[in-house]
Formats: sequence, C-alpha cells, structure tokens
Amino acid sequence: MHLEMRDSYMRDDPEFVRWQEGHRYDPADRESWWRSWLDVVEETTGRGVSMRRLRVVSEPLSDYARYEYDGTFTNVAAGEDVRWLPRARSHGLLLPVLEGWVIDAETLILHHFSGDGQWTGERMEVRHDPALAEQYATAYEAAWERAIPHAEYRPA
Repeated sequence: MHLEMRDSYMRDDPEFVRWQEGHRYDPADRESWWRSWLDVVEETTGRGVSMRRLRVVSEPLSDYARYEYDGTFTNVAAGEDVRWLPRARSHGLLLPVLEGWVIDAETLILHHFSGDGQWTGERMEVRHDPALAEQYATAYEAAWERAIPHAEYRPA
C-alpha cells in the first residue's frame, strides 16, 4: 500500500519538465513509457501480490498532480491498483504525517520531503514496527474505501 498526500513532488524531475513542455505518453507505444519501476510492479503483481497506490489530492489538481494523473495509465497497465481521494472527501479521516509504503504487517517505508516536495534527510526510512504498520494500514484502509478508482476519477 502506497500513500501519497502531496500536491507536488520534485518539480525539477525531468519527466515532469517534459510533461510541462507538452510531452504525453502514447498508450499505444508501450516501449516509449515503460521503465524499470513498472518492471517491479509487473513482476510483483504477477506473483499475486497486490500493489495499491492512494493519492490524496487537492482540487482543482495542481500541475504536478495532473501530470501524475496523465501518466497513471502506465501504473495500471503494470498491475498497480490506483485510487484518488479528493481532500474534500477526506473529512473525518486521520491520516499519517509521513507518507510512504506499508509493505507488510510490520514493515513500512516512510518518505521524507521538504515543504516544496524535494527529498530531505534520509529520504526513505525503513521501519520494522508492527504497531506503527497497523496504524498506517488502518488509516490507509479507511481512506482507500472513500477513494475513487482511477478508471472512474475525473479530476476537477
């Protein structure tokens, strides 16, 4: 389970810059957009492991979130289940301050970003903490239930 809650990340990412300049992935030309991360997703989901990504977003979407939306079909094609949760639908949810991955019942990978979405400090912190993993999983599941599947989400 991967939780993303920022409206922008690493705005200097070359792929985001290309998108700002008008580049769009062609769904019919898989070779042009397939990358190593998608190999990981495809191999992992091919073993029967569920990979879910939840994006909590402000609406209207920021340019960066729109870039993510435009490219999410690549994640879905690789086997990832992606949902979108507009902040207006998140009332009453208690979400963690740090976002990241819940790997299993005890393992988390927490991400550290600055206010402008750049990696900071140790970037990714691996924690082996069953109680914390349970807290994250519980919060994640509550948000997941309210979120909109990618195929149904139409950004404002």
